Amino acid sequence: MRFDPKVGRRPTLQQARRPALLTARKRIHVSGIVQGIGFRPFVYRLARRCGLTGFVRNTSDGVVAEVEGDPPAIERFLAALAGEHPPFAHIHSTNVTAIEPAGDRDFTIGESGDAPDQFVLVSPDLATCDDCRRDFTNPRDRRSGYPFTNCTNCGPRYTIILDIPYDRPATTMQPFRMCPACRAEYQDPADRRFHAQPNACPECGPSLTLETAGEPPLHGNAEVLREARRLFAAGAIVAIRGLGGFQLACDAENPDAVRRLRERKRRSGKPFALMARDLAAIERFCAVSAEDRRALEGVARPIAILPRRAGDGIPHEVAPGNRTLGVMLPYTPLHHLLFEDAPYRVLVMTSGNLSEEPIVTGNRQARERLAPLCEAIVLHDREIYMRVDDSVVRTFEGRARVLRRSRGYAPYPVDLGAEAVEVLACGGELKNTFCLTKGHHALLSQHIGDLENYETLDFFRETLHQMKKLFRVEPRVAAYDLHPNYLSTRFALELDGVAKTAVQHHHAHIAACMAENHLRDTVIGIAFDGTGYGTDGAVWGGEFLVADLTGFERRAHLRYVPLAGGDRAIREPWRAALAHLTGAFGEGTLPDLPLWNAIPPKKVDLVRTMLRRSVNTVPTSSCGRLFDAVASLLGLRHEVTYEGQAAIELEAIAAAGIAGSYPFDIAETAPWQIDPCATIRAIVAALGRGDPAAAISARFHNTVAAMILEVALRVRAAERLNRVCLSGGTFQNVYLLTRALEGLRSAGFDVYLHSQVPPNDGGLSLGQAAIANARYCP
Repeated sequence: MRFDPKVGRRPTLQQARRPALLTARKRIHVSGIVQGIGFRPFVYRLARRCGLTGFVRNTSDGVVAEVEGDPPAIERFLAALAGEHPPFAHIHSTNVTAIEPAGDRDFTIGESGDAPDQFVLVSPDLATCDDCRRDFTNPRDRRSGYPFTNCTNCGPRYTIILDIPYDRPATTMQPFRMCPACRAEYQDPADRRFHAQPNACPECGPSLTLETAGEPPLHGNAEVLREARRLFAAGAIVAIRGLGGFQLACDAENPDAVRRLRERKRRSGKPFALMARDLAAIERFCAVSAEDRRALEGVARPIAILPRRAGDGIPHEVAPGNRTLGVMLPYTPLHHLLFEDAPYRVLVMTSGNLSEEPIVTGNRQARERLAPLCEAIVLHDREIYMRVDDSVVRTFEGRARVLRRSRGYAPYPVDLGAEAVEVLACGGELKNTFCLTKGHHALLSQHIGDLENYETLDFFRETLHQMKKLFRVEPRVAAYDLHPNYLSTRFALELDGVAKTAVQHHHAHIAACMAENHLRDTVIGIAFDGTGYGTDGAVWGGEFLVADLTGFERRAHLRYVPLAGGDRAIREPWRAALAHLTGAFGEGTLPDLPLWNAIPPKKVDLVRTMLRRSVNTVPTSSCGRLFDAVASLLGLRHEVTYEGQAAIELEAIAAAGIAGSYPFDIAETAPWQIDPCATIRAIVAALGRGDPAAAISARFHNTVAAMILEVALRVRAAERLNRVCLSGGTFQNVYLLTRALEGLRSAGFDVYLHSQVPPNDGGLSLGQAAIANARYCP
């Protein structure tokens, strides 16, 4: 009897064992993300369905199966392997080899094998699936209320894995011995927890504890969850040990709780992320498109940047000066259960750390570092091996585009499209990630953070050590930013036994965009951001490059202006405004502006003297500083508390539907300098006429978009290039990006954007890796 897929008939086990007139055996090697997502159980069930014998097992370079039986049955098996695999599997290659029949009498899941120097891709952590949610919300289920419920379709992966192959002994679940009921699920091919490595229940798995200063610890999952909900409702701040680290949480609709959290965390202005009970709750205070909904409900469950609704009820303290909110849905059973029967609908859910430090992961560290920030700490006893923060996306043109790549995305690779040498690209200083290459994969780390202290550098080192071990990478080349004082640069230069190659910051931005879009030929690269060390020692940031992966020529840039005071000029946008005003009006009497009422005259005089004498100044072509200058001129922001704050607030007030732009000049000698002095004078005149700040902001954005188009047209005429790559943190500005794309596309350019990696400095390491590979593996 043959299996008939139309009627679903399959042979009995005795018939499957019966010798066929013609028997074949094939070995199948599958590479990609095929461990930790139920791939072996899928293969097992498929082989039994097709009446085949043999085995399947994990190896350190993927999954290997051998199937034996009638050739037509094997062909059906191979077709279903490609078309019916688990939804979270990502198959990169399938190699099939005919081998001699072995006479197996059954199909089994074999012991995992570890092959030296081979590697397998590791699954990111997966948000709780609907089936598991039904389990822990069902009062009659044995996992009712259990905050660590998972199966082969969801739960922790990257954060708990110690080594490959992915088996329970190589995870932080190793100390938890499965009870008979969990073991039965684990061994039952018909169960969705068949070979689910983190499988657990209240009898045998991790559990919660709540600690409050001066009180004995509270144990018991139900008791801890009940007390945590009570604390939130009472306005308390609670630290929660989550999937990739601790989170600090409070009722987002309680302004006093939000203010206290902001003060304690030393986060004076940066927006807080929110976690809402469900999509309906999000739609009450944000506009949610179909693309936003897909991003929010996807398996990665990132923070999505969404437009706020008027009168949304969310306190100003959550996201001061912003028209958007960063919102996510619950992604672990613990998160879901914190909202069960709770009187609140949305929580602030921010990283469990002091400002600019790595997220806390361990219980002892939480007691030391987080106890002063909160009223209570929710702990658990499943160790977090890899700290991972929440990812951030924003949908644009129908796609979720990553702004911070971490939980749910890392360590999923970017396909380079060709074999690469083994490279370590160390990234930049702000929003640091690093990148390893292996085969045709670029393996980006999770978001590391700003490499401005040694705590974050230790996080960089520990993550690099783990990823080198997991993916069996021994870099031959180290790529790093040109800036001599970056900690990532110093780290690379201190490495022994590897070749080293420096990569200019903005070339790396453009190369990252090229790499994820599989571009090899020369492009027009437009890189706009705040800071990047130039080949001439100046601070670049408004760059037009003619670039490929091997090199670049700087064809145009914003005119240099001097910034006075080093890093103070970044923290105090009025300094950039003064520099641009001096360039536009000269060193004599400056126009009368409200700006001067906000800054002490002695400070203004000191900075004017520094500019006049070129004392402690640095020339910059930064587009970010131009945005800072205009924000200060409009009275929006004279000091910032986080990177990009002034530009974000300038975008936030820009009025929709405003046409027209301000004048600017472009020098005729190469590289062409784009001079915004006329723009600054026009803005000052507009302020003098009493034009609304919203209209001035809109016309300024239109002006920058016009600069982009005009220079791109000139480069195309000179070089006959039509492909444009846009990169750099400035292109996170959706108002500017929309208008720049309208102009470029209407002129017939093919424009490429980021989606898999951030356009900001979080994507630099991919570009560095692509350039290093081009240099060493042409």
